[in-house]
Amino acid sequence: MQTHMTTTPFGRRPVTLAMMASQVAANAMPEGASVQKWHVFKSIREAKDMIGATDRSLAILNALLSFHRDMELSAKGELVVWPSNEQLMARANGMPATTLRRHLAVLVDCGLIIRRDSPNGKRFARKGRGGQIEQAYGFDLSPIVARAGEFAELAETVQTEKRAYKAARERLTLLRRDIVKMIDAGIEEGVAGNWGKMTRTYQGIIGRLPRTAPRQLIEDICEDLDLLWIEIRDALESFTKTQNPDANESHSGRHIQNSNPDSISESKNGSGNKQEAGGNAAENDNLHSLPKRELPLGIVLDACGNWRELAKDGEIHNWRDFLAAAEVARPMLGVSPSAWREACDALGERQAAITLAAIYQRADQINSAGGYLRSLTDRARDGKFSAWPMVMALLRAKLDTQKAAAQTPGGSPDDGDGDNREGRLEVSEALLRSLRRPKS
Repeated sequence: MQTHMTTTPFGRRPVTLAMMASQVAANAMPEGASVQKWHVFKSIREAKDMIGATDRSLAILNALLSFHRDMELSAKGELVVWPSNEQLMARANGMPATTLRRHLAVLVDCGLIIRRDSPNGKRFARKGRGGQIEQAYGFDLSPIVARAGEFAELAETVQTEKRAYKAARERLTLLRRDIVKMIDAGIEEGVAGNWGKMTRTYQGIIGRLPRTAPRQLIEDICEDLDLLWIEIRDALESFTKTQNPDANESHSGRHIQNSNPDSISESKNGSGNKQEAGGNAAENDNLHSLPKRELPLGIVLDACGNWRELAKDGEIHNWRDFLAAAEVARPMLGVSPSAWREACDALGERQAAITLAAIYQRADQINSAGGYLRSLTDRARDGKFSAWPMVMALLRAKLDTQKAAAQTPGGSPDDGDGDNREGRLEVSEALLRSLRRPKS
């Protein structure tokens, strides 16, 4: 004997239109519909955020499905289970009763189950004389059968979104790696280009990326990085095409900015202007004894210690950071974009940045940094300027200051040990001999 099928919950719990809609959907399931309950549960678990379910509510749904004896849920079979709260709590790993009731309500609100409450709210089943179930009160699992196709589609949508998110993250990682390494290559190879500006642009784009970002934001950042990547790649490819493949310079990894095959003639610096970044003729002649290679970053930072204050977090780890600091120093010193561009064209961006760092180190002694940089740029075009003398002059001044401090009462001796060595300038013996050459 089948009695009335209740549609409203027991007690003070109200009925909502959403609950009625779930019941309508459950009653409209195709005749003979049958699903494997754990397959559907897997789809529900993957699409839980779109459905509105929680981890706790799914733990309860898992327990409810375990009370159904068959592996399949069929429209022709009995889809109501009637476990007590104690039984549900045991199968839900000891979940508290208050938490159990709250998350049962979540399952009802999500349309995953329907309450079939008895007149007194108890859960039980009434059997006929033959042992078959005539009436059951508890939780109806029919929405799982009726909406199985919907849950499968939602799960596929979630998987598609996960794949798209993973692809976006991979593209972001590859673009970041390529851009950083190509900028480093351009700087190390001496390729003409505004590498400092490119570095600042890259840092600005990456600065928009939070710790956890949605896929749309990642894709937008990738589009901006892709444009920067194209610009950097074109600069490197253009430089590669202009090189003579038979030239020895292609093996040394250095680009000669000056048309003079011997690079900047160091002998001309001694006969040029007698005053260069605070140095004199003897300092310019000192170029003859210096190694004919690029200035090491460590020596530049020793000579231009104030440059670190322009870097992010006050640290400069490589030439990329050094050039990024130049983009900060230029407007601070009042150097116009055109003057900076001309300096980069004449000296190369790295040498121009070193020159700017030396100017910044002595900013209190220079009236017009922009005019001074233009003057040095003009000399560089004639092959009469190199950044070496400027850096060496600053190093010599630093050594002289340390020597004077050591000779004063209370000063640290040159051969002191322990903490007295902290903050002292350390250079090679060859460089010290070069710096200490008697001035003529």
